[in-house]
Amino acid sequence: MSITNEQILDAVADMSVMQVVELIEAMEEKFGVTAASAVVSGGAAAEVAEEQTEFDVILTAVGAQKVQVIKAVRGATGLGLKEAKAVVDSAPASVKEGVDKAEAEALKAQLEEVGASVEIK
Repeated sequence: MSITNEQILDAVADMSVMQVVELIEAMEEKFGVTAASAVVSGGAAAEVAEEQTEFDVILTAVGAQKVQVIKAVRGATGLGLKEAKAVVDSAPASVKEGVDKAEAEALKAQLEEVGASVEIK
């Protein structure tokens, strides 16, 4: 008599977290593998297949010319003075999210030109 995958999944679903951890450790030992390496390998392959198309521009540090940075944030985002100042004061903060690579690079260059430190994610 063989056990189906469904029966195995039902049995695992009824286990406590500690029991599942012990089961994984026993499987790793018995089969000479690690679950972490399988997850990392699969994740890396999926990451390579999907190219990032949307980027977030993050202001990491203001620099010496705070007023110029506020002006640049206002110009790039259309925010009012108070809102732009709030973004600059709360650095590290997101300036723009979900933009294409060219726009992200242009905004980064514009902010770095006035002395800010910027990161694109």
